[in-house]
Amino acid sequence: MLSHLPGAAVTVDDVLERFGAEGLDRSTRYGEDYRQLWLALQQATRSGKRLRSMLLVASYHAYGGGDDAVVATVAAAIELLHTAFVIHDDVIDRDLQRRGVPNVSGVFVERARKEGVGREGCDTLALTAGVLAGDLALLGAAREIALSGADAPTTRRLLDLLSEAVEVSAAGELADVAMSVGASAHPSLGDAITTGEHKTAVYSFQLPLQAGVLLAGGPEETVQLLGTIGRLAGVGFQLVDDLRGVFTDESVTGKSALGDLREGKVTALIAHARGTDAWAEISQYVGDATLDADRARVACRLLEECGSRAFVEELADSYLTAAMRAAEEARLERSLRAQLSDLCQRILRSAA
Repeated sequence: MLSHLPGAAVTVDDVLERFGAEGLDRSTRYGEDYRQLWLALQQATRSGKRLRSMLLVASYHAYGGGDDAVVATVAAAIELLHTAFVIHDDVIDRDLQRRGVPNVSGVFVERARKEGVGREGCDTLALTAGVLAGDLALLGAAREIALSGADAPTTRRLLDLLSEAVEVSAAGELADVAMSVGASAHPSLGDAITTGEHKTAVYSFQLPLQAGVLLAGGPEETVQLLGTIGRLAGVGFQLVDDLRGVFTDESVTGKSALGDLREGKVTALIAHARGTDAWAEISQYVGDATLDADRARVACRLLEECGSRAFVEELADSYLTAAMRAAEEARLERSLRAQLSDLCQRILRSAA
């Protein structure tokens, strides 16, 4: 994945480091707790594969963009948006770690425990730090776009795309939680796919692809086509991510392999399993907050035996293949087509 732009004077990582350093400098005015919040946020921006910035830069250069400082700033803004969503998602899931190390909430819980704070106080502090850090990253994303140096009409369009992505993602996250807790009656496979599209596809694929072409001054028709292609690829990505969240070791995914099952997340995998004869047996493991590794392995075996894993793998393949086909039929610039094809193939391989 790309974090440095070849030959560029300014990189995505440069912008993110500058964002963190400026925030850290301002934080000293407001006490040690707030400084620690910025330190934790700064660390959070340094992780990740830079998928979204890679897509944005690829579409920008494919359509003739040549201002590396501007594109690096907008690409960094999309990474900040991702950081905000990851931090807030960890709050919602009550996770204290990300990729084996304390996340923002986890950092504050560790500090509080060392100071003798009780469990309830630690939980409150974890929630507070996560919400506030995510808010700061979200504000930073909008500010970086607004001050990127793009002309006024382009900046407005970029902010419109950002707003749409935030709103759609919020709707998807709310639907995801509502289905998990049983507040959404009888969610279907279609509901699960739509939720994944809203939660992930729009901000992770559609937004960066469209923003890159828009920033480069590419044709409006291409901006719209990339919206469709981005959603197809993004749904495929989310389907694979759902599989990895259950079947792949957490040392690879960065999140607990028990999390989705314990929380009762209604992914396409679970929605399909509900329609099989094996559901009566599988259901006892889904939504069980006490689920351990041994019982999770039993659940995984049942999800494989009933055909749900294979079904979702084939479904992901169909979405990613459709994205690659749409990119070919739309006659996107050759370099962008090649990068999208390579990405879709890598996503498919990661599901194996």
